[in-house]
Amino acid sequence: MVTLLDLFSENDQIKKWHQNLTDKKRQLILGLSTSTKALAIASSLKKEKKIVLLTSTYGEAERIISDLLSILGEEFVYPFLVDDSPMVEFLMSSQEKIISRVEALRFLTDSSKKGILVCNIAASRLILPSPTGFKESIIRIAVGEEYEQHDLLHKLKEIGYRKVTQVQTQGEFSIRGDILDIFEMSQLEPFRIEFFGDEVDGIRTFEVETQLSKENQTELIIFPASDILLRERDYIRGQSALEKQISKTLSPILKSYLEEILSSFHQKQVHSDSRKFLSLCYDKTWTIFDYIEKDTPVFFDDYQKLMNQYEAFERELAQYFTEDLQNGKSFSEMQYFADTEQTYKKQSPVTFFSNLQKGLGNLKFDHIYQFNQYPMQEFFNQFSFLKEEIERYKKMDYTIVLQSSNSMGSKTLEDVLEEYQIKLDSRDKSSICKESVNLIEGNLRHGFHFVDEKILLITEHEIFQKKLKRRFRRQHASNAERLKDYNELEKGDYVVHHIHGIGQYLGIETIEIKGIHRDYVSVQYQNGDQISIPVEQIHLLSKYVSSDGKPPKLNKLNDGHFKKAKQKVKNQVEDIADDLIKLYSERSQLKGLLSQLMMKINILLMMLSLMLKRMINFVVLRKSREICRILIPWIDF
Repeated sequence: MVTLLDLFSENDQIKKWHQNLTDKKRQLILGLSTSTKALAIASSLKKEKKIVLLTSTYGEAERIISDLLSILGEEFVYPFLVDDSPMVEFLMSSQEKIISRVEALRFLTDSSKKGILVCNIAASRLILPSPTGFKESIIRIAVGEEYEQHDLLHKLKEIGYRKVTQVQTQGEFSIRGDILDIFEMSQLEPFRIEFFGDEVDGIRTFEVETQLSKENQTELIIFPASDILLRERDYIRGQSALEKQISKTLSPILKSYLEEILSSFHQKQVHSDSRKFLSLCYDKTWTIFDYIEKDTPVFFDDYQKLMNQYEAFERELAQYFTEDLQNGKSFSEMQYFADTEQTYKKQSPVTFFSNLQKGLGNLKFDHIYQFNQYPMQEFFNQFSFLKEEIERYKKMDYTIVLQSSNSMGSKTLEDVLEEYQIKLDSRDKSSICKESVNLIEGNLRHGFHFVDEKILLITEHEIFQKKLKRRFRRQHASNAERLKDYNELEKGDYVVHHIHGIGQYLGIETIEIKGIHRDYVSVQYQNGDQISIPVEQIHLLSKYVSSDGKPPKLNKLNDGHFKKAKQKVKNQVEDIADDLIKLYSERSQLKGLLSQLMMKINILLMMLSLMLKRMINFVVLRKSREICRILIPWIDF
């Protein structure tokens, strides 16, 4: 019994390619696409410990990451991605992407880790801290060791951790006397560090909700929480450059903006625009290529697309930079992204993946491998045709693999195959019998006909026209919708209480009850009525999000309107579900499709129920027809 990856790796050309991976040579692979390309890349881990794959766009990276996750699992795939638009990356970069990038940098700097890093063109141009600086930012804390607490807290802020009153999610820490709580970026639970003076007396995990301690630990390794790491000397370097520019700046708008950035640098704080000023702070323009060890194989996925995307990114970057110059938000000496075009050309060893050799310019290759692989034809639910094709390829001694995405899909497919008298030789979830008809579970996006090794992969997509949902690395839960800290609120913000409805945040007040002083969050409703909520129960509130940007009408306390509104939304959700069931049951002809639909509707109802309880985007739920238009495309088969 072997896996699909094992079968693919038996190809003689693949073996020759593996043998030359670490030689300082340039190799070219022709003829592979989508799933077969992912299998080839994954097979290289049989020979090498680390691989770096460069794709043209964010979308291309996501697609190949999905296939690699299906083949190798989360443990061996590391996304390092940046939005294809420089403006979007600067203005709306998500915390999840930053966490993923930090994890990828950890992978590259840890010699014990094995895997494939996937990077798009924009990410390869991101300015990073030096590899040495990244390694030095790692903090190791052990029971019995001494640490000066002031220096430790300063170091935590320096490597991107945020100080809060109560730790809720990754990247946060809080201090209460001799107790330091920290939620390390790579962990699923926060840690509580108890000091006796400067000596670490104990380290334990604890529950976020109950704050109760759990398991004892002997040590804790704290990795950076950001890919922006500015140390004392970096801030000083940046301050010097800014002061020099301010002294010769005539524009009052630019001068005011630079003074704002300079002030944050003096306070050793990362400004929201700090990423734009990294070239002024670091002594060199470091990129992901500086983290790649010598002789690590680098793969270029379609070099022609890479260069086209590089030029497109360069044009958009130039336009964005010009707009910032005109708006007094930049000056000519600044560099937003690194120039890495020459770095690509100097990479060695390197493998190019391409459909055609044409379009690669004057590139010379030491080895060229031509594969014969074709996309799998689509059957559009024509099972008689599917049966004919399976029987035809079986007579030619092909290894035929039918892939379902899960156990329910396997059962459905088995029933259909049995109905059309298509015999299965193996039903193992992952193992394959050669020259047989196999049914496995997997998530490769597309099937293929690999002529060289007589392998046929047919997925649910080709059989049923069913789209597979992309797989991604698991992201750590962040409870992003729920308020975790009253510092997230400003006076005048609108909030939603799960019982009382929409109110306006007034601030924090200290109230004495039976000689005990406690802090309370004050929320005002109609007619000046107020409620006070202990800060420990801040999670009962959510920030109000309007669909049109208009201020909401405050609810009255205890008038029942908010309760009625929630019930109305609940009824609308139920009506929508009924409409969806009716609509799709009328359009459904396949056996078992209605049961799959019901399962999707139940999931949908649970999602909407959660939205209802939290009252996030409450206004959006007013119009049932709008919901139908939004939700119907989400349901696919």
